[in-house]
Amino acid sequence: MGRSLWKGIFVDAFLSKIKDRKDLLANKKVWSRRSSILPEFVNTTVRIYNGKNFVRSKITEDKVGHKFGEFALTRKRKIHRANTAPAKKGGKK
Repeated sequence: MGRSLWKGIFVDAFLSKIKDRKDLLANKKVWSRRSSILPEFVNTTVRIYNGKNFVRSKITEDKVGHKFGEFALTRKRKIHRANTAPAKKGGKK
């Protein structure tokens, strides 16, 4: 369920203070994954915390309205590899 329209979008306090100064936001570390991306953040690069390290993300017009956390994945992709060796028959002897 989304946030009520009458409340507006959520933006963390430190992001709302520096939204007018793009030079302060450039390459800034962002821990607030729940904050929405505002149009003032377009064409800046931020580093978003994913729980372990910071993921660099360039803010474009397509990302406006989404949350910062959507662009810093928290789980690693599991790579499925085809087994090239023949299967061993294990059993009791």
